[in-house]
Amino acid sequence: MIRGRIWKYGKNVDTDVIIPGRYCNLSDPAELAKHCLEDLDPGFVKKVRPGDLIVAENNFGCGSSREVAPVSLKASGIAAVVATSFARIFYRNCINIGLPIFECPDVHANSEEGDELEIDPASGTIKNLRTGQVFQAAPFPEFMRKIMAKGGLIGYAGERLEEIKRA
Repeated sequence: MIRGRIWKYGKNVDTDVIIPGRYCNLSDPAELAKHCLEDLDPGFVKKVRPGDLIVAENNFGCGSSREVAPVSLKASGIAAVVATSFARIFYRNCINIGLPIFECPDVHANSEEGDELEIDPASGTIKNLRTGQVFQAAPFPEFMRKIMAKGGLIGYAGERLEEIKRA
């Protein structure tokens, strides 16, 4: 289960505002986190706490395919992103680095910033703990949940290689 307080954003939040291009030369996730969303929400990095969630409207993560965008979100403490829809490359980059994302069109319209959500990745259910409303996102297949549980594709692949070696 994933449980956290939400930060709400609108439509078309692109990778250029998730992590501005001037920081794309950084590779340390902790350094990237210091600049996460600074052009969209300058106080974000001072307000966000580990386990918080982002809720957004459609096309979250559009723009360039920079992998550092989801890295900066994850390193800032964001535990998951719920949006009406995601840009496809951003979606895949999130899976690759182990940042859970959920497509659910009803959460944004039925929540307020600061609400707390509880998400069950296995079933795709999302509950707003303030209102009691329950929403349904598409659940991830088991292999994708395993990738995210291992912190991303590299951790998952490493585990699978070890299993093959032992077999």
